Amino acid sequence: MRTVFFGTAEIACPVLRTLSEMPEVNLLGVVSQPDRPKGRKLVLQPTPIKALAERLSLPCHQPPNLRRCEATLGWLQALDLDVIVVMAYGQLLASRVLEIPRKGCVNVHTSLLPKYRGAAPIQWAIWNGDTQSGVSLMQMDEGMDTGPIIATQSIPIEATTTAACLHDQLGELGAQIMRTHLKGFVDGVLQPRSQHASQATHARKITKEDGWIDWAQSAQQIDCQVRALDPWPGCHADWVGSGGQSERFKILKVRVVAEQGGPPGSLLASATGHLVVACGEGAVEILRLQRQGGRSMETAAFLAGHPMEPGSTFKAS
Repeated sequence: MRTVFFGTAEIACPVLRTLSEMPEVNLLGVVSQPDRPKGRKLVLQPTPIKALAERLSLPCHQPPNLRRCEATLGWLQALDLDVIVVMAYGQLLASRVLEIPRKGCVNVHTSLLPKYRGAAPIQWAIWNGDTQSGVSLMQMDEGMDTGPIIATQSIPIEATTTAACLHDQLGELGAQIMRTHLKGFVDGVLQPRSQHASQATHARKITKEDGWIDWAQSAQQIDCQVRALDPWPGCHADWVGSGGQSERFKILKVRVVAEQGGPPGSLLASATGHLVVACGEGAVEILRLQRQGGRSMETAAFLAGHPMEPGSTFKAS
């Protein structure tokens, strides 16, 4: 199978690595997003996929806008491709690209389509309290994750699963579904099935503002939010002491507890290393937190030097 891989983000690295190892695949190169400046000094850094392509000695094209890059388009057309494989590339592909390979383009999407089309399926699956997630191998069209499905594979979302954990699991699952089903699709053994548009949901992009905790939510909803936004953007709340002093915190890890009582956001207990906060329904214990400008700490260690009195309050902002 004469193939080129399109990808940018770290999650796509297991798929690229697997394609490079499959004996039935002739991997001819990679297309990725341009390098971006990172860090305080804004040093230009290669995308994770470009870095891996270099280690695999694969040519890598990085057009800022593929639709307008005749050099990359000409290179792709000259390769006589059977299929293009895509995961976490970051641009919609125009029909001009989709029509280049004989079998079109396939995409590995990190949800069980048609649920969670869009930019943040991993985060929204956890935030919404879903009990399973997975990957879909789909034949691409010009829409946003709207093409027919070739195969899906699911995994459970556990009560402690974070977005960071699920991200890594789905990257490996994407590699597995590629290894299992790509050849069957290209050979015509697997026939894609249309998505049911009526069942589709949109997983919009996560923003920093999504990190503010509304303590009027249930304890279960807050636990899901904290796990969904780990590691980015993280969850935030402002603590206001009984004397009126205030501090901003990142809430890094919580668990649902049985305590009841008190208005949402009020501190119910902070003795013996425990920090329990009332929610709209139930309560959560904060297990790990970080002061603004400080370092991440386990709650018991933090309270040993920074006591918080019951009756103080956590607010959304």
